[in-house]
Amino acid sequence: MTPAEAQQIIDTLAKGVDPETGEVLPPDSCLNSPHIIRALFFASKALDAAIRKAEANAGRPGKAGKPWSEAEDEQLLKAFDAGATVHDLASVHERSAGGITSRLVRLGRITEKSEAHARGA
Repeated sequence: MTPAEAQQIIDTLAKGVDPETGEVLPPDSCLNSPHIIRALFFASKALDAAIRKAEANAGRPGKAGKPWSEAEDEQLLKAFDAGATVHDLASVHERSAGGITSRLVRLGRITEKSEAHARGA
């Protein structure tokens, strides 16, 4: 089940309808309780936010925005010193070329981002 499918089910329940049959839920159903309806709308909004975030992150490298470990820093520097291009490093480390360049600047390996462009950014 996808988050969008789950959201549709929650929205249908919040409207007082059985999502499988399309029938209106009986008045004495717990799902017709105002606090449960509010909870369902809250859950739907949370799913909507998660769906939007996933859509916004689609196409970004897998580790974009995540912290760097010491081991990953060491691997980055070793490969960079051996002549790897920024583009190659981005692919290996699942990060953007800009992320690699920024990390190399932060680690003191390059002083200007323009140096990275000379290395294949």
